[in-house]
Amino acid sequence: MQSARRLLAAFIPIPVLGACTSLSDEDRASIAAANRNAEAAKQQSAQALSASQAAQQNAAAAAADAKSANEKADRMFQRSLRK
Repeated sequence: MQSARRLLAAFIPIPVLGACTSLSDEDRASIAAANRNAEAAKQQSAQALSASQAAQQNAAAAAADAKSANEKADRMFQRSLRK
Protein backbone atom coordinates (compact mmCIF):
# COMPACT_ATOMS: atom_id res chain seq x y z
CA MET A 1 0.00 0.00 0.00
CA GLN A 2 2.78 2.41 0.88
CA SER A 3 4.64 1.65 -2.34
CA ALA A 4 1.47 2.39 -4.35
CA ARG A 5 1.14 5.76 -2.57
CA ARG A 6 4.75 6.56 -3.26
CA LEU A 7 4.29 5.58 -6.90
CA LEU A 8 1.21 7.80 -7.22
CA ALA A 9 2.96 10.63 -5.38
CA ALA A 10 5.82 10.38 -7.85
CA PHE A 11 3.69 10.37 -11.02
CA ILE A 12 0.85 12.78 -10.17
CA PRO A 13 3.00 15.96 -10.28
CA ILE A 14 4.19 15.22 -13.84
CA PRO A 15 0.83 15.89 -15.61
CA VAL A 16 0.13 18.81 -13.28
CA LEU A 17 3.46 20.39 -14.19
CA GLY A 18 2.77 19.73 -17.86
CA ALA A 19 -0.52 21.59 -17.60
CA CYS A 20 1.22 24.55 -15.97
CA THR A 21 3.89 24.82 -18.62
CA SER A 22 1.59 24.86 -21.65
CA LEU A 23 0.90 28.37 -22.94
CA SER A 24 -2.43 29.65 -24.09
CA ASP A 25 -2.85 31.49 -27.38
CA GLU A 26 -3.17 34.72 -25.42
CA ASP A 27 0.14 34.05 -23.65
CA ARG A 28 1.85 33.29 -26.95
CA ALA A 29 0.42 36.50 -28.44
CA SER A 30 1.69 38.48 -25.45
CA ILE A 31 5.15 36.98 -25.82
CA ALA A 32 5.17 37.70 -29.56
CA ALA A 33 4.11 41.31 -28.91
CA ALA A 34 6.83 41.68 -26.29
CA ASN A 35 9.39 40.35 -28.77
CA ARG A 36 8.22 42.83 -31.42
CA ASN A 37 8.38 45.67 -28.91
CA ALA A 38 11.87 44.63 -27.86
CA GLU A 39 13.01 44.54 -31.49
CA ALA A 40 11.54 48.01 -32.10
CA ALA A 41 13.30 49.32 -29.00
CA LYS A 42 16.55 47.77 -30.19
CA GLN A 43 16.21 49.52 -33.56
CA GLN A 44 15.43 52.85 -31.88
CA SER A 45 18.43 52.54 -29.61
CA ALA A 46 20.65 51.81 -32.62
CA GLN A 47 19.32 54.94 -34.32
CA ALA A 48 19.89 56.98 -31.18
CA LEU A 49 23.45 55.66 -30.93
CA SER A 50 24.11 56.62 -34.54
CA ALA A 51 22.70 60.11 -33.99
CA SER A 52 24.73 60.62 -30.83
CA GLN A 53 27.92 59.51 -32.57
CA ALA A 54 27.25 61.99 -35.40
CA ALA A 55 26.62 64.73 -32.85
CA GLN A 56 29.84 63.84 -31.06
CA GLN A 57 31.78 64.12 -34.32
CA ASN A 58 30.15 67.49 -35.06
CA ALA A 59 31.02 68.72 -31.58
CA ALA A 60 34.64 67.63 -32.02
CA ALA A 61 34.84 69.48 -35.35
CA ALA A 62 33.28 72.58 -33.79
CA ALA A 63 35.77 72.43 -30.91
CA ALA A 64 38.65 72.19 -33.37
CA ASP A 65 37.29 75.18 -35.34
CA ALA A 66 36.86 77.17 -32.13
CA LYS A 67 40.40 76.36 -31.04
CA SER A 68 41.75 77.43 -34.43
CA ALA A 69 39.78 80.69 -34.31
CA ASN A 70 40.96 81.36 -30.77
CA GLU A 71 44.59 80.82 -31.76
CA LYS A 72 44.16 83.15 -34.75
CA ALA A 73 42.59 85.83 -32.55
CA ASP A 74 45.44 85.42 -30.05
CA ARG A 75 48.03 85.87 -32.80
CA MET A 76 46.23 88.99 -34.04
CA PHE A 77 46.13 90.38 -30.51
CA GLN A 78 49.84 89.65 -29.98
CA ARG A 79 50.66 91.49 -33.25
CA SER A 80 48.67 94.52 -32.15
CA LEU A 81 50.66 94.64 -28.91
CA ARG A 82 53.97 94.64 -30.79
CA LYS A 83 53.05 97.65 -32.91
